[in-house]
Amino acid sequence: MKAAQIAAFDEPIRVPPLALISGRKSIQGWPSGTAKDAEETLEFSAMTGTKPMIETYPLEQANEAFEQMISNRARFRVVLTME
Repeated sequence: MKAAQIAAFDEPIRVPPLALISGRKSIQGWPSGTAKDAEETLEFSAMTGTKPMIETYPLEQANEAFEQMISNRARFRVVLTME
């Protein structure tokens, strides 16, 4: 399944119903959260020892990192480093 992430825009999204019905696809949205949500998430991570699983790329490889992410081949969060 190919997933797409789209930033929030004011314009409506047009999708033909058959595009959703065939293959049992769906469209959903989720806000990124508030500053309090982020604070609580960090507190929970610190309390439980939870650590993120990330793939790091040097800034010089930003194009390759973006391609990994956009093609859905990244297994974890893609992070650029300033090395």
